[in-house]
Amino acid sequence: MARSAGRAGPADCEIMSACAHIRYETGERKSGVSKRIEIRKIIQSQLVRDIPMVMFGCAVAAFAVDMFMVPHGLAAGGLTGLATIFQELAARSGFSLPVGLQTIVMNAILLLFVIRTGGALYAVQTIMGFVLFGFFTDLFAPFVVPLAGHDLMLPALWGGIISGLGYGLVFRCGVNTGGSDTIAQIISRKTSLPVGSTVMAIDVAVCAASAPVFSFENALYAALSMVVMGYVVDMVVDGADRQRAAFVISEEHAAIADDVMYEMGRGVTELSARGVWSGKDRPMLLIILGKREVSILKTIVAEHDPEAIMFFTDVTEAIGEGFKELGA
Repeated sequence: MARSAGRAGPADCEIMSACAHIRYETGERKSGVSKRIEIRKIIQSQLVRDIPMVMFGCAVAAFAVDMFMVPHGLAAGGLTGLATIFQELAARSGFSLPVGLQTIVMNAILLLFVIRTGGALYAVQTIMGFVLFGFFTDLFAPFVVPLAGHDLMLPALWGGIISGLGYGLVFRCGVNTGGSDTIAQIISRKTSLPVGSTVMAIDVAVCAASAPVFSFENALYAALSMVVMGYVVDMVVDGADRQRAAFVISEEHAAIADDVMYEMGRGVTELSARGVWSGKDRPMLLIILGKREVSILKTIVAEHDPEAIMFFTDVTEAIGEGFKELGA
């Protein structure tokens, strides 16, 4: 018997349902792809907007290297320190070996080993960083007048401060200048050693290697400059307005929360916690506050519950109501 053209049987319904399911999944995939494309466009556009800042940061770091580091024999870690050593050895042999050109060549070779894991965006950011830094280093070298005198303290300190400022501006834009980080990534993939510890070991090794070429005193001042540089980089990247996160466990949590909100003007988040020994459920308060407000919070908690448990941790950046605006 013929099936009516205006009605769908069970088999037709199953086919229509499957087609609808396929269209729904396809639409999801298309939506997901479009979202990924939008995110990638945002990252790329941000990178383009940051190019002037990256150029300025690389120029500042290169100026510090040319004025304070290289002329005074301060090989403060990384490929730049290694290039400083090679330049001195080449000068003693009677030929010139520019520091900037060396860093570009060495970084380009190292990048070949890690480009597959980092992706195209990582490669663009890294190439931009080390090419600009190497270019400015060799550009400024003939015109920069080094500090006079044999005292290494001033070159070490100001070299670390100014180069740290330059590198920090570059890192804030999500760009890096290669160097020890790239070497550490290669070693970490082969040996499973932590990248951070490997970077530190490489930098210390470069400083130590400079001692026979320059002097033991130069190596010590280079290490000092490297420490100062790292501190300044952290300050520039993370900002000087670090906050504290306070966790408070107390039976008087409600009274403490009221005083924090209405006396200190800070927000409070109540987290669920459970004591393993007692088996009791008790709230734990989370409070984000400035360093100067820590003593005020301690006073409030002590007044309500001297037996309360408190612990603090550093917050690199706090964004939202009462703090920095999102996107600022």
